[in-house]
Amino acid sequence: MATTRVATATNYLSWITLALMTTSSVASLRAAPTMAVYGLACVFLYLLPAVLFLLPTAFVAAELASGWAGGVYRWVGEGISQPAGFLAVWCQFAMTIFYYPSLLAYVASTFAYIIDPSLAANGGYVAIVIITIYWAAVYISSQGTKTVAGLSSAGLVIGTLIPGALLVVLGFVFLAQGNEPAAPMDAGHLLPAWTGLASLVLIVNNFLSYAGMEMNAVHVSSLKNPGKEYPRAMALAVLLVLAIFIVPAIVISWVVPSKNLSLTAGVMQAFDGFFNHFHIGFLTPILGVMLVAAALGGMLTWLAGPSKGLLLIGRREGYLPPVLTRVNKHGVQQNMLVAQGVVTTLLALLYALIPDVSSAYWILSVITTQVYLIMYVLMFVAAVRLRRDQPDHPRGYRAPMLVALCGVGIASSLAAFLIGFVPPSQYGSGSPLGYVLLVGFGAGIVGLVVPYLFLRLRKPAWKIDEPQETLA
Repeated sequence: MATTRVATATNYLSWITLALMTTSSVASLRAAPTMAVYGLACVFLYLLPAVLFLLPTAFVAAELASGWAGGVYRWVGEGISQPAGFLAVWCQFAMTIFYYPSLLAYVASTFAYIIDPSLAANGGYVAIVIITIYWAAVYISSQGTKTVAGLSSAGLVIGTLIPGALLVVLGFVFLAQGNEPAAPMDAGHLLPAWTGLASLVLIVNNFLSYAGMEMNAVHVSSLKNPGKEYPRAMALAVLLVLAIFIVPAIVISWVVPSKNLSLTAGVMQAFDGFFNHFHIGFLTPILGVMLVAAALGGMLTWLAGPSKGLLLIGRREGYLPPVLTRVNKHGVQQNMLVAQGVVTTLLALLYALIPDVSSAYWILSVITTQVYLIMYVLMFVAAVRLRRDQPDHPRGYRAPMLVALCGVGIASSLAAFLIGFVPPSQYGSGSPLGYVLLVGFGAGIVGLVVPYLFLRLRKPAWKIDEPQETLA
């Protein structure tokens, strides 16, 4: 984590580097199919959460990171209370419980196009892949291996920029040949068709697409002139992120009709359609391997990250029982990863039990968003209170109109949280009540009940002294 120290001339971070770091950690092609079903309207559905959520998150987190080292636990802990800080860092960790099944469902559907495309819609196959890959990743992470760390940075090029650029080029060549796009591209389709509240529900998933900006904000103190360079870096990052999200989504809508689009395999559906059109179908497996490798590299690199922060807080403050905070000989929180794996395995079975794989994918994505939004509301509230209660505390960067930014962030987060309980039009013929109960039960139990029980049942013996600098 960054601290409030002043960087020396030899370790300044350029604003362009920070912009690229932010882009690589936020943008990916995985979410493109979700918005491709809206065609040209995806531009509006990406821009709205960017203004209402992405920008407030980026600027507010920058001020917090430049004044208080230690991440969201420290920010919320000082701004609200220590238990609230634990709830915030728990939600940051807990959202990965639902994130990994949805990520690996994308991996499974993408890999299906390498071996048998019909498997992409097979819930049993998707469940087996999720369980197998996750436990293999737990084993690798528990060994303390660092050989996969480079895959994260390479993933932006291998699994995002190259496939994304190729997808765009093929799309424009496809149109230049006189082919009609599957989705209308006229001005009348810039806004999503209004068929009730459900027609806008997919926007909720875009809040999570932009999540993670608070992690990159910790580098603000390493800029030479944070006041000028950070806004510049965020402007470039926002433009790059929007380009990576919007353009591939539109291109996918050109070649795959929305009624046939899979939320998990949509990227490969588009490549498969283009490659077959241009008679280069042999490239489909190659692109599939690139997308899978990038996703797995990112998963392996980040698997132990959120749980590491929870481990440190759990040991120091005694919020977690020793069985979860025990580390193996490599210093890895293996028991915590195993416990997370048990829940991930149970969630993976949703893909086998719910007939429509896209519906299972969507439910897990929404639960992920709901849990993460709890953390963001706490972060915005803490920022306002810290500015009010500690106005003279040294900060490397001060967000402009902080109270207004936090107000917009809180309002949009709460609105997204409520909208998340409305089944999207793409959910199919499933019971709306069943959808609400699934989402509410998942978000409530994981995001609120579990951390409450940890706080309620904690014992003094759970507390383990840790060096203060491990949190910085």
